[in-house]
Amino acid sequence: MEAITYELKHICKQTGARRGVIHTPHGDIETPVFMPVGTQATVKSMTPEELKEEVKAHIILSNTYHLYLRPGNKLVKEAGGLHKFMNWDRAILTDSGGFQVFSLGNLRTITEEGVEFKSYLDGSKHFLSPEKVMEIENDLGSDIMMAFDECVQYPAEYEYVKQSMERTTRWAERCKMAHKNTDKQGLFGIVQGGTYKDLREKSAKDLVAMDFPGYAVGGLSVGEPKELMCDVLQFTTKILPEDKPRYLMGVGTPDYLIEAVLRGIDMCDCVLPTRIARNGTALTSHGKVVVRNATYERDWRKLDEECDCYTCKNYTRAYIRHLVKTNEILGIRLLSIHNLRFLTRLMERVRTEIERDNLLNFKNEFYKKYGYES
Repeated sequence: MEAITYELKHICKQTGARRGVIHTPHGDIETPVFMPVGTQATVKSMTPEELKEEVKAHIILSNTYHLYLRPGNKLVKEAGGLHKFMNWDRAILTDSGGFQVFSLGNLRTITEEGVEFKSYLDGSKHFLSPEKVMEIENDLGSDIMMAFDECVQYPAEYEYVKQSMERTTRWAERCKMAHKNTDKQGLFGIVQGGTYKDLREKSAKDLVAMDFPGYAVGGLSVGEPKELMCDVLQFTTKILPEDKPRYLMGVGTPDYLIEAVLRGIDMCDCVLPTRIARNGTALTSHGKVVVRNATYERDWRKLDEECDCYTCKNYTRAYIRHLVKTNEILGIRLLSIHNLRFLTRLMERVRTEIERDNLLNFKNEFYKKYGYES
């Protein structure tokens, strides 16, 4: 039996957006879902208890590349796997490390066999092949694993994207062959092809023929215009099976989350909520609030009147601004709790509106209030 299965519950009559459940060895995930990112086996500044009780997260993402370099996949395996190592008993998704390796630029060399790269920590040389990545992810013990792929920058020449996409497909096949724990870990293929629809189609069809338990769409939201991303995404999801989960990688702004769901996506992730928290910025239903600004010095309101998070129940903008200005860790923690809860709450509402066949109306209301153009 597959470790990861998808149950489709409802399709929005207004938009075609999907409402479903992903069944994993560490619990069910209601979809569409936003996944907080825990790059180094921790969601920055958050405890697992806060993620469960305050954020209400059911799945988080960790980074294969970073955990391979430090503390090392063998140490994590020795600890009993990533769940035990970090004290998280819900689902975990690990990326393949491809995005990080390929963003190293001149510090890496790509061949058919894999990628040689220098560690950003100490300059030491390393080699990642599809087989090595599967070994690392099997050691980590995540519920959902990503196949090793090449994420091409935007813009890129057609010929290069074609070669890269074809190599990613061959690597996906090698990953499938090397993956050991199929009863406990589900391996997703990653659709590549840049902004070229014929390459996206070829990539998707070849991966679907390999019958993965789920499919990710990679190489989007890497600098291309929003309209182009939406167009390519709409085209790509139509080729993917209805009975498997679909994951758009690296997307986390409220508008991109809604646009992704409108185009048939079930899962998204991004470092955005904790990253902007560290810069003193909050996501609210009326747009971003840069709480470090002087205008909030005597603002006794909560960050967001509509929010049910721990931060909004207990603290004012003025107090959080004081914490941020004095570089107190609590400021980052309170903003992180709020931003993560804001996005998980947004997706809870999105799921409700799909069930009501009302997602387009909700999108228009949300955009107007947030300050986006519809």
